[in-house]
Amino acid sequence: MRKLKNIASSGPQAALLAALLFGAATPLAGMLLKNNSPWMIAALLYLGSGLGLTTYRRISGARQVVPARAELLWFAGAIACGGVLAPVLLMMGLTGMPASSASLLLNAEGVFTALLAWFAFKENVDRRIMLGMLAIVVGAVILSWPAQTGAVTLWPMLAVLGACLAWGLDNNLTRKVSLNDATWIASVKGLAAGGTNLVLALLSGAHFPEAPVIGATLLVGFLAYGVSLALFVAALRHLGTARTGAYFSVAPFFGAGLALLSGERLTPQLVVAGLFMAWGIWLHLSERHAHTHRHDEMEHDHEHSHDEHHLHEHDVPVAPGVTHRHRHQHLGLTHSHAHYPDAHHRHRH
Repeated sequence: MRKLKNIASSGPQAALLAALLFGAATPLAGMLLKNNSPWMIAALLYLGSGLGLTTYRRISGARQVVPARAELLWFAGAIACGGVLAPVLLMMGLTGMPASSASLLLNAEGVFTALLAWFAFKENVDRRIMLGMLAIVVGAVILSWPAQTGAVTLWPMLAVLGACLAWGLDNNLTRKVSLNDATWIASVKGLAAGGTNLVLALLSGAHFPEAPVIGATLLVGFLAYGVSLALFVAALRHLGTARTGAYFSVAPFFGAGLALLSGERLTPQLVVAGLFMAWGIWLHLSERHAHTHRHDEMEHDHEHSHDEHHLHEHDVPVAPGVTHRHRHQHLGLTHSHAHYPDAHHRHRH
């Protein structure tokens, strides 16, 4: 887990590893779904995330998190949208449309995430980032396009799109609290979503699977939902919402790659999708956004090391490069350097 904390200090690495873990969940969950309720499996995956990270925090002695009062509303909104509303809408949609059609529509989450970040939350965007996002989305659509699609009525389709919109809102609202401990954020969201889905699954008549399946599902949930979400939150801190959402959109490609390793054949569809996604990721990784900008005075609390944005004094000297956490103040500063729309660069353009 220490290595993951080091990876989380790099936004692109954290986002791509989050996508890798989440993408791996699809073929693994497919094995767990045999003769079991999809709603129950979803509940156990979320619970595995919450319980696993809560256990990790206890064992590692992670300090208690007390979010700022101003952040509580954002966090409650994220849990309501992504942990409660979105899964319910998705289940409603799946009752009236083929899973193949739903998988195609789920790619709309990345689009909603980026559009909300750009237009509602005023995150900066340029042509390069927009083109990269479109390339990744096109790759995801190609990858998930079904060979045959059954008839789909309007309401199930709207329910799945509503779930994607709710997850897009969740991603943007989570960014508002992303300076808090990522493992705490992921554990609370996992417990809330898992508990809600478990109650709904039991009310719908679902039954618990056999003990080995429960154990395997909880483990997959811990890695593919819990650790993945913690890394996603860390990436939000460094990259902003739209860029993190774009990197995370490659999750279906990683899932397809795992399916290949398990014996499925390589298809032209996968090759073309991979090329689009690789191009989109390259556009994002090679981005250089630099201009003269102004940092207003602010005070907050988050993990940091002493760099050009953190030149404050300490009662006890802290060596350069050492990550530590405390409440600190930023003085006004005007300078120019390459940067992402992270927690310290949310200025207007």
